[in-house]
Amino acid sequence: MDQKKITVNISWLNPEESKDLSLPAYQSPMAAGMDISAAVKEPYVLDPGEIYLFPSGFCVAIPSGYEIQVRPRSGLAVKHGVTVINSPGTIDADYRGELRVALINLGKAAFTVNRGDRIAQMILSPVVQVQLKVTLSLDETERGNGGFGHTGIRGK
Repeated sequence: MDQKKITVNISWLNPEESKDLSLPAYQSPMAAGMDISAAVKEPYVLDPGEIYLFPSGFCVAIPSGYEIQVRPRSGLAVKHGVTVINSPGTIDADYRGELRVALINLGKAAFTVNRGDRIAQMILSPVVQVQLKVTLSLDETERGNGGFGHTGIRGK
């Protein structure tokens, strides 16, 4: 199925210094996210428990009615415990600064991020803004106010 393509303008912050970096890119024809590369000048060692805000070297002009979500790369999370701390991170349509990726090392060993390493993925997603309406009561549902874990673990 052919999908509608949305244009998102992207700009390198320092084009001369970014020639060795790749633009965000889909790694397969049906991928949902585009991989983001680290624009660190030198290798950065992310110690266990450490959070660091990695530069991407670019900024984007997201169309009105959309956001970019920054999400972890599953391979980094599963193999090394490195993930996006505020996942998914939201980049609003009116933000024009550098896209940065907040990573945390939840693993047991230090993890080195080198220039050009694919550290996260970004997904363009539609946004719906709501209008809140205060009411005296809400309609009833079968679940009601059942909270976290109220349905239990399957088989138990």
